[in-house]
Amino acid sequence: MRFFFAALLFIQLARGSTPTAIDLLVVVGAPGEESFQQPFAEAAQDWEAAASKAKKSSRILQYVAGQTNQFESLREILSAQNAGEQELWIVLIGHGTFDGREAKFNLAGPDLSTKQMADLLQPIQRPIVFINAASASAPFVNALSGTNRVIITATRSGHEQNLTRFGTYIAKTIADLTCDLDKDGQVSALEAFLMASRRVEDFYSSEKRLATEHALIDDNGDGKGTPANFFSGVRPAKKPDEAANVDGFRAHQIHFIYSEEEAKLPLEIRKRRNELELKLEQARARKQQLKEDEYLKEIEPILLELSRLYRDAGSASAPKIP
Repeated sequence: MRFFFAALLFIQLARGSTPTAIDLLVVVGAPGEESFQQPFAEAAQDWEAAASKAKKSSRILQYVAGQTNQFESLREILSAQNAGEQELWIVLIGHGTFDGREAKFNLAGPDLSTKQMADLLQPIQRPIVFINAASASAPFVNALSGTNRVIITATRSGHEQNLTRFGTYIAKTIADLTCDLDKDGQVSALEAFLMASRRVEDFYSSEKRLATEHALIDDNGDGKGTPANFFSGVRPAKKPDEAANVDGFRAHQIHFIYSEEEAKLPLEIRKRRNELELKLEQARARKQQLKEDEYLKEIEPILLELSRLYRDAGSASAPKIP
């Protein structure tokens, strides 16, 4: 509860101030019941601790009883996030609703609809990692999916409307190196999603209860989303029949807390490295359709440029032939 009242004081001091650019925005919505207030506040506290460790600037937009318009505060904060190269992480913690047509996230005052969230994000040119850890959150995937965006929701359907545990677990996995599945010294957005999903599954299994939440991740812009059970390790083991491209690769390039080696890479090199690795992954997806010499001819210039990038950055890492 100490964190809750500290966050309350922070909000009161911040009211009326000019919004500034940040790396992380955590929105804690209406708790619904008093018993939910503490776990929601603790999840926000975990994100704040991770931001401090990552040396990222952050804002916690906490629910305050009696506050009349949390949506307006959200709009003001996002209005200052229009430009930048670094990812903007947005995390919604709380409850959601779905009436069969439209999903909303519960706030003090007017609730936040999928369309309103899409409108708020539309002017922002920064890469975005958007995590809606609330119930009935799946429709946000379709509404927000796009280029340079990773969208994660706690549910696979708007009809999964029970309290979700996903928000508690992903707030902890994002800074937990035991969740580093590929052992590169950092936890990617994909790894956090996969491990949080696994812990949700373990919770329902240990409680001998039917799972009422199934998280999705979307990073290829198709607005469909992929569940955690489609992955083996950090690679997709299967894909939805209707999907041309699988999700996950872009999310695995994004880390909330960098390893020591990753942090040494200049932003422009990291950005180019990611672009080249994505091209390499796309070539890998077409490998079975190409002759071996065609495949090698396609990936050779990519590997050569990657090698030059790592050499110029003085990194010990090296690209691998997929």
